[in-house]
Amino acid sequence: MSPELISILVLVVVFVIATTRSVNMGALAFAAAFAVGELVADLDADGIFAGFPGDLFVVLVGVTYLFAIARANGTTDWLVHASIRLVRGRVALIPWVMFAITGALTAIGAVSPAAVAIVAPIALSFAARYGISPLLMGAMVVHGAQGGGFSPISIYGTIVNGIVEREHLPGNEVFLFLASLIVNVVIAGVMFVLFGGLKLWAQGAVPLDEAAGAGGAPDKRDAPDGGAAPTPAPSSGSGPATAVATRTEAPDTTRLSPARIATLTALVALVVAVLAFDLDAGLMSITLAVILSAAWPQDSRKAVGQIAWSTVLLICGVLTYVGVLEEIGTIKWAGEGVGGIGVPLLAAVLLCYIGAIVSAFASSVGIMGALIPLAVPFLAQGEIGAVGMVAALAVSATVVDVSPFSTNGALVLAAAPDVDRERFFRQLMIYGGIVVAVVPAVVWLVLVVPGFG
Repeated sequence: MSPELISILVLVVVFVIATTRSVNMGALAFAAAFAVGELVADLDADGIFAGFPGDLFVVLVGVTYLFAIARANGTTDWLVHASIRLVRGRVALIPWVMFAITGALTAIGAVSPAAVAIVAPIALSFAARYGISPLLMGAMVVHGAQGGGFSPISIYGTIVNGIVEREHLPGNEVFLFLASLIVNVVIAGVMFVLFGGLKLWAQGAVPLDEAAGAGGAPDKRDAPDGGAAPTPAPSSGSGPATAVATRTEAPDTTRLSPARIATLTALVALVVAVLAFDLDAGLMSITLAVILSAAWPQDSRKAVGQIAWSTVLLICGVLTYVGVLEEIGTIKWAGEGVGGIGVPLLAAVLLCYIGAIVSAFASSVGIMGALIPLAVPFLAQGEIGAVGMVAALAVSATVVDVSPFSTNGALVLAAAPDVDRERFFRQLMIYGGIVVAVVPAVVWLVLVVPGFG
């Protein structure tokens, strides 16, 4: 049995054990990376750790740390209230506002994970407060980022267009951008309908004084059954807090305290640093979080404990194993096997599926950089339109970033407050699996079969 096939079978075993025994998949993946790396690929520890996603580790820790502080001092509540005022209380519009914001950020040059890291914690805090499905809100954020991700001045767009030019293939920058945007808008619309968006429209607008969360009755949508909101749990401080005391002492989400002003300034600084100066989002987030912690230690005392450590273990373990797969050559082996098929249309759809499956666990940009050159031989035959094929590969490799194993999906998983994280992880994994199963075939049928380009 070849090392490539063994590595794939081990990955299947990891999935089976993680789903049937409720063991953290990241821990299993680390063990698998060690076993396969040492016994099959003859890698030493340095070779195995070469696949450890250090940059993603820092992003996950830094962003969740910073927004844990923002939650503790009430900044996220203030942002939620400000978002409601922006759309005059219409909760149903907020998911589309988040879609548009992340799309605009990536369209003007933000790296997709950076845009998601900035928007997802705010969006999911809003979802938690107003009873919106976190899966719906997370999907809107990620699909928004991918919808704007292939503009001619975006990171993804310039990379793919550069590969096309280098491989001397016909290209169309506008077609690529619109293909990604339309696909993600359609998916977002379907998610909005299926996961309660129409009910949000039926609810109309939220009274702005109710949205403020101070001095009024609790929002009924905070209750799981839509009835009266539960009485807040006693404080973890020196003594129990009664329901009356808790309601009276609830912070005013409309007021900007010095800590909130500083946190908002930090968030703006994060956006500017990432977009204007191309600084690392993770390192910048940790730096800003440390500054806020030093200035207001009482607000940030529990923030380190609220970092999504289980998510960090999960994502880093799986991606370390994917690094071992790349070191062995499993991904290249699969791609070359498909590229050698004599039927161009069949090879095209299989390449789209390989791009989607691998990208759900690895770098979307890296996959596009590998698959587009692999498609050159049968594109040269003239039976497949190059413009449509490149667009199909690009969409297939990025739309699956809702997977909890991708950077964007991991950020959404880590940013969701007050959720059953294991249940939310399973929801993201199932949704990501559906996207992987359906979207490559659809974009192949719409973009490749007609022969665009």
